[in-house]
Amino acid sequence: MAAVIPDLAAAKRLVVKIGSALLVGPEGLREDWLAGLCEDVAIWRQRGADVVLVSSGSIALGRRVLGMPAGGLPVEQSQAAAAVGQIRLARAYEAALAPHGVTTAQVLVTLEDSTDRRRYLNSRATLEVLLGLGVVPIVNENDTVATDEIRFGDNDRLAAQIAVTVGADQLLLLSDVDGLYTANPKTDPDARHLPVVPRLTAEIEAMAGDPVSGISKGGMKTKLMAARTAIAGGCAMAIAEGSVLRPLSAVAEGARATWFLPEDDPQAARKRWIAAMKPKGELRVDAGCAAALAQGRSLLPAGVVVVDGRFGRGDPVRVIGPAGEELARGLVRYAAVEAAVIAGHRSDEIPALLGYPGRAALIHRDDMVVEKP
Repeated sequence: MAAVIPDLAAAKRLVVKIGSALLVGPEGLREDWLAGLCEDVAIWRQRGADVVLVSSGSIALGRRVLGMPAGGLPVEQSQAAAAVGQIRLARAYEAALAPHGVTTAQVLVTLEDSTDRRRYLNSRATLEVLLGLGVVPIVNENDTVATDEIRFGDNDRLAAQIAVTVGADQLLLLSDVDGLYTANPKTDPDARHLPVVPRLTAEIEAMAGDPVSGISKGGMKTKLMAARTAIAGGCAMAIAEGSVLRPLSAVAEGARATWFLPEDDPQAARKRWIAAMKPKGELRVDAGCAAALAQGRSLLPAGVVVVDGRFGRGDPVRVIGPAGEELARGLVRYAAVEAAVIAGHRSDEIPALLGYPGRAALIHRDDMVVEKP
């Protein structure tokens, strides 16, 4: 049975990665290309899709303004170029999307923001609010402060991490290549293009070559690393050549690309990940709360009778019912000390109890796996 290629036009939450070579040409910013991309983004938004753009280009733009030479730059010069380029990059997206009535936001992240639990949750919450408000976030690595040990190093892997963070169902890497080949098509005339990769195997990974662009950092190896992250999070990923003026429409209409297929949808993958985590504490709840959880509701502090364990915000905990049975596992939104203070109280009492506004739920239903009876 042939694998079914995802329909980009049907994406519910789409992350698009834009490579530097597409956005910045020899004469500077490719404004006509950016206008076409943003026209596509507006169309996807009109269809009801959430869209996140992970865009390279800040260093390439900044170095032109500062008159820096071509080729590699020392770290401090790259960071200076990024500082100048980031503001121009954000302004360019804002100007290109504004005529379509689309609001933009700049989100700068580093590798630490995905590996540190608190930073990850903060990033996820910010992106969720922005998407809920209809905003198109423009995400980039914070090159002005990131050092080698806290860098993704390329926006392919950053885009995959963002896709998993926001629970995207599709990720599109727009680059200067039109997908994965069995060998380097520039040197091997027998190289075959692979339209779909149902499973990412060692044999597939061995097909990766080296970067071919003088501007982009990410070669096929980084794209396959991104694919592994994306599909593990339930997100389908495509690699496509993006130089045409309407790149999203081109892929949706059948332009050559390589699709990597996930085993699960994003929500199922996330639930499986939560269920596999080792709990760091327990929340014991009353019968009313247990009944609410069985109906698919979030865990509110009013139904919690005992807080046990030492856990921080975002840690996995078990939810225990009145008879001592495990009802669920989830990622708690308060540290143990805070949870103990608000346990048994209504959500509207949280600001007075803690001295600052908090979240209504101890565990949101999207961050919880309920045990089947």
